Amino acid sequence: MPDDITLTIDGQEVTVAPGGTLLEAAAQLGIEVPTICYHPHLTANAVCRICVVEAEGARVLLPACVAECADGMHVTTRNERVERSRRTILEMLDSAVDLSEAPEITAMGADYQADATRFEGGKKREFDLMDDNPFYVRDYSQCVMCWRCVQVCAEDAQYTFALNFGERGFDSHIATFFDAPMPDTTCVFCGQCVGVCPTGALKPRREWGMEQGLSLEEIWQSTRRAKKRRDEHKG
Repeated sequence: MPDDITLTIDGQEVTVAPGGTLLEAAAQLGIEVPTICYHPHLTANAVCRICVVEAEGARVLLPACVAECADGMHVTTRNERVERSRRTILEMLDSAVDLSEAPEITAMGADYQADATRFEGGKKREFDLMDDNPFYVRDYSQCVMCWRCVQVCAEDAQYTFALNFGERGFDSHIATFFDAPMPDTTCVFCGQCVGVCPTGALKPRREWGMEQGLSLEEIWQSTRRAKKRRDEHKG
């Protein structure tokens, strides 16, 4: 077996098994590194880059969720360079995405003193609400493209592959294949995508209805109508 690895994070020495990530090593020391796209039960893909840290001698900041520990590393999880990078990411997200229902992300913005007006006037990611099934609604105006829903729907959990990516560049977004309504996809409505969503982009229909001021009876009736539409699609 390969020898354990010893490194230093924020001045504290830690020993980990080979293959461990900087995020895991920091957690072992009780050091919290912020994350958005990372989820402990999903494959880490370093999409959001909010977890970047600085390693002595490295040219660029390293995404802690995927960067493996190396013997003798000296890592800093929070300094001026790291904070500036995280702050800029949060400011760009705030300028383009509706974060009103992403309390963890908005808390990060406050922590890093992100300026919500820095990129004001830029193009917004705006999508129509998708209400095409009896179980949940999709509002991709609130989506930060963390990939969690796609991953949990695919090899990481459900193996259903109902979700994918649509278009490219700034217009890229989570979608179904050929933009089919959810009842026409391979979705089995397990709800795991809703469970891992860090924003309000995916929301249970009942929760959404109550937020709209609907009574339980009105929500029940709208759910029945949505179920009828789903059955008609299947028919």
